[in-house]
Amino acid sequence: MTDTPFDSETGLPIRLLHDRLLVREDVDAERHSAGGIVIPATATMGKRLHWAEAVAVGPLVRSVEAEDRVLFDREDKAEVELQGRTFILLRERDIHAVAAKRVDDDATGLYL
Repeated sequence: MTDTPFDSETGLPIRLLHDRLLVREDVDAERHSAGGIVIPATATMGKRLHWAEAVAVGPLVRSVEAEDRVLFDREDKAEVELQGRTFILLRERDIHAVAAKRVDDDATGLYL
């Protein structure tokens, strides 16, 4: 769903303002260690950042485009339900990293 998001109630298209991003969090209840051990979702860990896909971006967002994967802190999020799905609304400054095809191999932390 990288098309324009719509309001669930009115069906009107949504335009994000300023430096806001609308992202869809990767839904993976179980994580795996490097050795392949399954780590259940209920396991408590220290502060952990999460990846999400950018669905829409506001006009002042400079470093992220729709379909990019972004790394963010779950404590900085605000959830919103659109079209029966849950999305997260973030500010660009709350993004820690961007994973995108346009990031050059020789770049040194272009978006960090």
